[in-house]
Amino acid sequence: MGRVEGKVAFVTGAARGQGRSHAVRLAEEGADIIAVDICHDIESMGYRLARREDLDETANLVEKTGRRIIAEQADVREAAQLRSVLAAGVAELGRLDIVVAQAGIAGMSGNPPWQAWSDVIDTNLIGTINAIQAALPYLDEGASIIATGSTAALMDVAKTDQPGADPGGIAYIVAKRGLSQYVHELATHIAARKIRANVVHPTNCNTDMLQSEPMYRAFRPDLEHPTRADAEPVFPVQQAMPIPFIEPVDISNAIVFLASEEARYITGMQLRVDGGGYLKWYDYHI
Repeated sequence: MGRVEGKVAFVTGAARGQGRSHAVRLAEEGADIIAVDICHDIESMGYRLARREDLDETANLVEKTGRRIIAEQADVREAAQLRSVLAAGVAELGRLDIVVAQAGIAGMSGNPPWQAWSDVIDTNLIGTINAIQAALPYLDEGASIIATGSTAALMDVAKTDQPGADPGGIAYIVAKRGLSQYVHELATHIAARKIRANVVHPTNCNTDMLQSEPMYRAFRPDLEHPTRADAEPVFPVQQAMPIPFIEPVDISNAIVFLASEEARYITGMQLRVDGGGYLKWYDYHI
């Protein structure tokens, strides 16, 4: 029997990267999936977002595990879209037990800069709240809510010698801090219903978000158009362990744990999966 056998999980940002990995790992452990993704670009972002065919591939991978999936195009910035998908998904699959609020964008070098700020806040913070709030009416005792933060949210890395130079990049940190506080408060108030809520904080993760020119530029601001080859030698500076990044499955394994009965009394946790990135930053700054 799988660790989440017979449960139903709602996963946002499921078309690729971490979201796809979470959907597939939860399915491998016995869960049916309700999956959503925006499946088109956001104009202020400097890299390509997922497409409908990516979400279809996630559905294909889940179905190969023998589990059911409902995969729909929806924008987490639009609460009504999420409510509609969840209503249909729960009607078909019968229940909802797990929420994985994963959808997020990186606004580094976004343009126009302050539109990038708004798009990042609306997606990463408001989108997380929208997803969780839409799911709450369906959740009963034993349910688990998990949001994706970022190790950057735990560090004082928002300071810059050029204030206002990259609003989209700063918005990423602000949004991840905000959702972390939201989940902390939420966990406090739903604990009496025996519903849990936690945040997982990844370091650099090997996804299309990391492997993009705007992110390369964040690591190599000395270059106008840095490539992966330019940036990868710098990636390991983020972690205490000698690794450039983690893989999506490393986060997915934490998601499965927090969704399972193994974590039945774990709530309000800010769980780092960061190769010691926070430790390295903390030791340097104290």
